[in-house]
Amino acid sequence: MRIARFNEDRIGIVRDNRVLDVTDQLTERLSPAPYSLARRLITEFAAVRPLLEQTASAAGPGDGLPLGQVRLLAPVPDPAKIVAAPVNYRDHQSEMNEAYHISSLGFFLKSPSSILDPEGTVRLPYTDRRFDHEAEFALVVGRRASHVTPEQALDHVFGYTGLMDITMRGGEDRSTRKSFDTFTPLGPWLVTPDELGSPEDVDLELTVNGEPRQKANTSELIWSAARFLSYASTVTVLEPGDVVTTGTPAGVAPVEDGDVVELTVARIGRLRVAVSAEGAVPCPTSGASRGPVPPPAPSHK
Repeated sequence: MRIARFNEDRIGIVRDNRVLDVTDQLTERLSPAPYSLARRLITEFAAVRPLLEQTASAAGPGDGLPLGQVRLLAPVPDPAKIVAAPVNYRDHQSEMNEAYHISSLGFFLKSPSSILDPEGTVRLPYTDRRFDHEAEFALVVGRRASHVTPEQALDHVFGYTGLMDITMRGGEDRSTRKSFDTFTPLGPWLVTPDELGSPEDVDLELTVNGEPRQKANTSELIWSAARFLSYASTVTVLEPGDVVTTGTPAGVAPVEDGDVVELTVARIGRLRVAVSAEGAVPCPTSGASRGPVPPPAPSHK
């Protein structure tokens, strides 16, 4: 099942390039809560899944809204936390001249307020710093997870999606460099585990202005999605709606004003955003000369 958030915080099932709006049915059945309808759906999915499956199977070819006529929103607008994997592909470790990878680094957190909708605009805050794209395969927690084993971990996943970890290079803390508003494009929707299949064999590719920049398969992860989720659950309780993202492969490079960045994740879909430097100012911190050394920008830049 593909579950999208669209227009004015509505929930739909994506089927044959159409969106079946199930917002009213969910509102009637889900418990009131001080967070988004999407997060409530994730928390109580077991109770409403039969309804959603029945709605999808009963829909005719012309039912629902054409996908091209809706405005997609980030599938989870308000996770309690975003747990991110540093240096989880060996080719990325090499290109960044990093001495260590995930097994020595653990994880870092990104601000949930950095989430950006599909077709949104990444806002570069500074005129004098380098900002890179990072293509990632992400999962969303569906069941509370604490000290789960790798073998148990995927049973706690609600769904999978694409994520871009936009990053300021330098020596500041990772959470600082990756938590600016708009620095976590997320989407285009969530794909449930039964539809995706194995998360250990998923292709992802990122382009900038149509030029290929990053291409990888999740089989190349140093720590698999299951192992990373398991590890994170031994540090902090993972709650329904939390986003766990598995790291970026080689090919990171700068994004600049006017760029269009597209991430395609096999069996999920395409996430596209624009980039703008409007309103950027000089950076007030002095980390530009410190930190890992990124690869040079592509020659055409």
